[in-house]
Amino acid sequence: MTAIGHNRAVQTITLEELQTHLGAIKGVPRVVMGGNGTTPWLALEAIDRSIERYRLFQLNSPVGIPVRAGVIAETSFVGSGMRHHPALTYVPSRLSMVPVLFGRTLPPDVVVLHCAPPEDGVLSMGIEVNLLPAAVEACRARGGLVIAVINSRMPYTYGDSQISTDAVDLAVEIDFELDDTHNARPDDASLVIADRLAAMIDDGATLQMGIGAVPDSTLRALASRKGLRVWSEMFSDGILDLHDAHALDEEHILTASFCFGSRRLYDWVDHNTSLQFLRTEKTNSPALIAANRQMTSVNAALEVDLFGQANASRINARIYSGYGGQTDFIVGAMHAPGGQAFIALRSWHPKADCSAVVPLLDEPVTSFQQTAIVTEQGVARLLGYDEKTQAHHLIEYAAHPSVRTELWEEAKELGLA
Repeated sequence: MTAIGHNRAVQTITLEELQTHLGAIKGVPRVVMGGNGTTPWLALEAIDRSIERYRLFQLNSPVGIPVRAGVIAETSFVGSGMRHHPALTYVPSRLSMVPVLFGRTLPPDVVVLHCAPPEDGVLSMGIEVNLLPAAVEACRARGGLVIAVINSRMPYTYGDSQISTDAVDLAVEIDFELDDTHNARPDDASLVIADRLAAMIDDGATLQMGIGAVPDSTLRALASRKGLRVWSEMFSDGILDLHDAHALDEEHILTASFCFGSRRLYDWVDHNTSLQFLRTEKTNSPALIAANRQMTSVNAALEVDLFGQANASRINARIYSGYGGQTDFIVGAMHAPGGQAFIALRSWHPKADCSAVVPLLDEPVTSFQQTAIVTEQGVARLLGYDEKTQAHHLIEYAAHPSVRTELWEEAKELGLA
């Protein structure tokens, strides 16, 4: 969304006045707002007090969203706040396609933006752009309500994060600290996986990685590289290791759709002209992803099978997360010049006490045709190999030693040995 026509000052009201506006909304409105680390909690509480029944559409909701009769939790990527919600409505979709749904089956009635204070009449959505520009456009097209929560602690960022005050109907000024993530210290298995991944990534590669111990450890392990670029759905504190080590290509704009991390990360992002936050339709476009040199995608999964299929979405048929951007980036990376796509996971689930490499998935497949599966046991290369060789690589190089004999027996039953 371009920041044009910004001559009108946004109307600022109190939370109490906002509740009056919200209370006038009829029916069961769909309320769209950012998730991850940008949930505007006080505004959400005002919505919950004012509207008896509504749909809350949010990606990767944190713990704390309303759980009561009348609140429908709606999403295409389930976070911890919705995972056990009694009224969860999961809408399967590749993340790049969700913005299209706002103009079709998921029309927004209210959109809440969490913004930095305006500069020259232009607000910034700060650390989360994601689906919000498309939501604003669809909401305004049907005469809905666009609300800006203006927070001085939100970093001011550039790109599609910038939005004219003309696009906002009402604003509430609330100062509060952003949610941050406190990643646990990586265990030995995560560090081994990270080292294996880093060994396959050369100078000048373009990176897409998510959040967590393995991605951050991988970035740390890449600190000796030069000329690295980033084109990603998101990034976290691990990017600071590359910046501090001068491993990033300083002539190239770092591109993402949102970030989630510590206050130190948010301070680095603030007014940083070497970054741009673009809308999901751009960051997750397989065609735009494929245009990046040596595009390298690293994603996680819950389990993989001997056919090289991955499940990153469901446990016992219940939705756990969703497609997210995994399929977008796998396809884009595999079509990029020198591109690679990896699925990284531990070979053994410590909590469930079971193997992450199984004979055949009994859950829906989330991803496909990746370069390799990487565990702490080794690297199982898949691309370009026949299915029997793929199964051999998965058993011998990715699976935990304690289940290899059993997997070979299952492979014979499946015609893979």
